[in-house]
Amino acid sequence: MSFLRAAGIVKNYTAAGRSLNVLRGVDLNAERGEMVAIVGASGVGKSTLLHVLGGLDRIDAGDVSIGGTSVTALPDAELVAFRNRQVGFVFQFHHLLPEFNAVENAEMPMRIARVPMAEARPRAEGLLQRVGLGDRLTHRPGMLSGGEQQRVAVARALVMRPALLLADEPTGDLDEATAEALHALLRDMHRDFNLTSIIATHNPRLAAACDRVLRLHEGRLVAA
Repeated sequence: MSFLRAAGIVKNYTAAGRSLNVLRGVDLNAERGEMVAIVGASGVGKSTLLHVLGGLDRIDAGDVSIGGTSVTALPDAELVAFRNRQVGFVFQFHHLLPEFNAVENAEMPMRIARVPMAEARPRAEGLLQRVGLGDRLTHRPGMLSGGEQQRVAVARALVMRPALLLADEPTGDLDEATAEALHALLRDMHRDFNLTSIIATHNPRLAAACDRVLRLHEGRLVAA
């Protein structure tokens, strides 16, 4: 069985009294260690797909399993704990907490999981050094560039040593040179952490660096 498996995923929303059928029977299989790009027009549902794959949103039909565990079947409390351990998220906008510095933001998933500080702090510091921010540990987000903030977000996504990385337009808010550097970082982290990575992107260079490229079109995934 594939490490990540989505079968018959249906997701609907209701807006202004209308039902919007965003995902209409999505199927996706990704093997351990595979990097898959999801492309498609803005508003087609790429973010929604990543949210349901990672258990941030519940689906209306179908099933999602990660490493043999059905995310769909998990009760809410168990889903939160599973997601924190097994899934790392990187979003277009980093969503760092402005009142905390870089290392405090990076270690936040471990605080949620009640990892002892004696273990959490060195692990967060080590990851920040690995993403090139060893001299920015005590800087708050407002003191960091956009690329540096996104590097903190990558460290935060990986600090719990997840098996699955979901990245939603991770370079969409960055200039070209900074985006290229982040592309290289994501590829390095994918390899070094033996991740399964699903990356939604408009960037053709980032998509081309992945093992496979799929297009989300009219609520379904097709080969790009």
